[in-house]
Amino acid sequence: MKTNPETFILENTELIAPPHVPEIRLHLASEAHALWHKTEEELEEIGLPPPFWAFAWAGGQGLARYVLDHPEVVSGKRVLDFASGSGLVAIAARLAGATEVLAADIDPWASTAVALNANDNQVDIGFTGNNLIGQPVDADVVLAGDVFYDRDFAEALVPWFSELATAGKLVLVGDPGRSYCPKDRLDQVAVYQVPVTRALEDGEIKKTTVWRFV
Repeated sequence: MKTNPETFILENTELIAPPHVPEIRLHLASEAHALWHKTEEELEEIGLPPPFWAFAWAGGQGLARYVLDHPEVVSGKRVLDFASGSGLVAIAARLAGATEVLAADIDPWASTAVALNANDNQVDIGFTGNNLIGQPVDADVVLAGDVFYDRDFAEALVPWFSELATAGKLVLVGDPGRSYCPKDRLDQVAVYQVPVTRALEDGEIKKTTVWRFV
């Protein structure tokens, strides 16, 4: 990496609570931070992939809210938070009583973001940067917030999530109406109206659904 991730994150984010999950604080970028305005070329120059970890996406907020409101879903269980980003959902699972939480994200910067956020919320979370798609999972519950935004990514995830669900894993996804959400494979378990930033989404409130993969 051309830039020290921890130094960069601390200098370009603020420790704030996502609006739908005020129990949790994350290092997030807002319009007040330079990171928000950097172009793709500027990010590439400093060796930074698109900083998905710097924003509390609607799907993750909805899923985190559900986990906190229904702790029995994860309490006493091993949890995988797939495509963790900031670690929001992983932190929610730990706060809700999960015995073990592993955050997974192939973005190397997410490792630092998750570690910082976990520390600020006083929880212990493991991390892996491995690509887990198609692999067996040593967890009872798989959580995934906002993962159906890309066709190819969704096409890879659907059979894997189906396989995990068939193997007896509880697979929950949070989705704010992304184009490639496979609703025919899902059972609705909760719906939230999640405040978001208009600059990131197409409005200030996103209807976000928590689904169970079947």
